[in-house]
Amino acid sequence: MELYLQILFYLCLFFPVLHIFHCLPWFSVQGENEKRNPITEKGISILVPCYNEAGIIETSVNSMQSFPYKNFEVIYVNDGSTDETFPLLKEYLNLEPCWKKPLNNLPHEEVESIYQSKLQPNIYVVNKVNGGKADALNAGIEYSTKELIITLDADTVLTETALTAVNDKFDDENVVAAGGMVHVLQTKTKKALSKLSLSGANFLVRAQMLDFLKAFYVTKISLARFQGLAIISGAFGIFKKNLLIEVGGYRSSVGEDIDITLKIQRYISKKKNRKKKVILITDAISYTELPENWKDLFKQRIRWQKAYVDCLFHFFPFLLKTLFTRSVSFFYIVESLFVAILAGYMTIGIFIYSATVNFSLSLVSFVFLYLLYIVLFNLLYDILAIMQIKRYGFTFEKKNGFRLFLTIIYDVSVHRFITMYFVLYGSIAYFFNRDWKKVARTGRNYGTDIAS
Repeated sequence: MELYLQILFYLCLFFPVLHIFHCLPWFSVQGENEKRNPITEKGISILVPCYNEAGIIETSVNSMQSFPYKNFEVIYVNDGSTDETFPLLKEYLNLEPCWKKPLNNLPHEEVESIYQSKLQPNIYVVNKVNGGKADALNAGIEYSTKELIITLDADTVLTETALTAVNDKFDDENVVAAGGMVHVLQTKTKKALSKLSLSGANFLVRAQMLDFLKAFYVTKISLARFQGLAIISGAFGIFKKNLLIEVGGYRSSVGEDIDITLKIQRYISKKKNRKKKVILITDAISYTELPENWKDLFKQRIRWQKAYVDCLFHFFPFLLKTLFTRSVSFFYIVESLFVAILAGYMTIGIFIYSATVNFSLSLVSFVFLYLLYIVLFNLLYDILAIMQIKRYGFTFEKKNGFRLFLTIIYDVSVHRFITMYFVLYGSIAYFFNRDWKKVARTGRNYGTDIAS
């Protein structure tokens, strides 16, 4: 038992230390910081699946008007909304019927009608029967006409240079999919490419902001350099359209973003596709709205964990077969399963066993060290993430220092343990209920100003 605990503890130390160092500039890979500056613009179709998005749809529509990029179209897929989403799209876009033709390659629920905006002719609305987010994305792909596909959540807005950054990276023909960087919409300022603010965010949103900074500027940068990305964020994903069709589009599941990423990783693992790659575009910036109350945060995080478990089972043959040949499989099973999930269950089990059956100083010491490891490494991650965003051109507004300090204290002492609960609960809940509940939107119109 003690030998097993030592191995588990060293594994828990290994991965955080690895990511802490590997995300630093010294370990950047070939082509990561290269600016290709292509002369032509690749065509980009932006897909926005909408189900009951009345609370945020105005922000989304307004955000599509600020791109200097020319060669793009936007397709809103109204997935059988029962609220005012479709009437609002009609109001904001002044829609008229059009005759866009589908590719007839991917399955999806019936499309009832297609519309085009009179105000912005590059914006379309696909009105269809409800089938879920994956189904809506498949429908969007069917009606898209451009070479690249960007998938956005309805509460995600792109910065004005995001499409240019995508075009630059996809000038490399070996890049077949990518993830953009996602910031928190409640921290957005007028200087969306350089300044963040905590003034309009409550404590819960601030803690989630740290989660996102750690995820994107530490863990994802490290994993991308290993070619080990298992998740291209559903909030901002970029794909070659022909590849999405070749892998069969999106599978209806609780985690369509993990599913499509692993489908693509499985595709490029084949010998003939070994030069293809999935990357992270650090200068393609977006902002997405996060839950502002515990109820919605619980819904979101439980769904994320159910998505991980769902894809673990669905892709297990691929992950197991390539465990030691593909970094994505190694990190998905060893880090995410053994270190992030099983170690948590083991710690709880040891604590209960020691407290009720057989008190052992060595077991208690393991629990104490494991909890100490969580606090210390989370603190290091918080500090490193703040340093990282500065390297990538972001700073917090003045007078945010004390708010940030309090958020870090809350994060390492409370929030981190709550997120552990989400992971452990969600892993079990998957086996009893694979449905997921939609997170409520705030109904706030963000525009270009900070939310307050």
